[in-house]
Amino acid sequence: MKVAKRRDAIFDAVQSGAADVAALCSKFDISEATVRRDLQALQQDGRLLRVYGGAVAAPIRHEPEESLELRKSHDSEGKARIAHKALGFIESGDTIFIDGGTTTDALAQQLPKDDSVRIITNNLLALQTLSARGIAVTLIGGELRAGSMSVYGSLADMALERLTFDKVFSSADGIDAEFGVCEGSIEQAWFKDKLFRRTREVYMLATTEKLGRKSQMNWSPIHRPWTLITDAAADGHPLLPFKNHPFVSVVTAA
Repeated sequence: MKVAKRRDAIFDAVQSGAADVAALCSKFDISEATVRRDLQALQQDGRLLRVYGGAVAAPIRHEPEESLELRKSHDSEGKARIAHKALGFIESGDTIFIDGGTTTDALAQQLPKDDSVRIITNNLLALQTLSARGIAVTLIGGELRAGSMSVYGSLADMALERLTFDKVFSSADGIDAEFGVCEGSIEQAWFKDKLFRRTREVYMLATTEKLGRKSQMNWSPIHRPWTLITDAAADGHPLLPFKNHPFVSVVTAA
């Protein structure tokens, strides 16, 4: 087994409870020295935390939310590939909701003009993108969150209670197969929770770095079938938890 794949397997084993050196030696038929080297490498990558006799899962680290300008400039090619793949799920006659975020704005940039598709959004970036191209769009009300140029809060929540959608296209600060999606504020997480309950289908658009990321403390679980559209490699380690989850369908745009 190649080193990278072995370390991925050791990481999964520790996550599943096989946390001591002796158990890992037996499971993978490797020496104690090899296990210790692999655990040390995984700790340096921030994936595990070394403890006496073995390792445990790394604690969740909450990070400062990235600025809007930084997010807009980061991995624009990956976002464009994801957006192009997402277009294939939009059909004539759909009512779609484009959630806040720069990846969802990338979808707005590629949307063709189709008067039969009703577009609703809380994303002012997408609003500007669509209106500049002469595409009709409905903006819901709410309190502006300048860090994402999207609206949330009680007015936005009330609007959702009066609307239903065929498809929601959303993104997040982080997406975890077990926890759901994390956001920089409780208002964003609560809004997503309501949003996911008002649609027939949920599509999460996420670049590779967002997968498994638990960078914020505010979570919205997804207790229903949903589709992950990502630029992660189809056979890459970040996708394994999602492929193994009974509710998640994975679509790759790599």
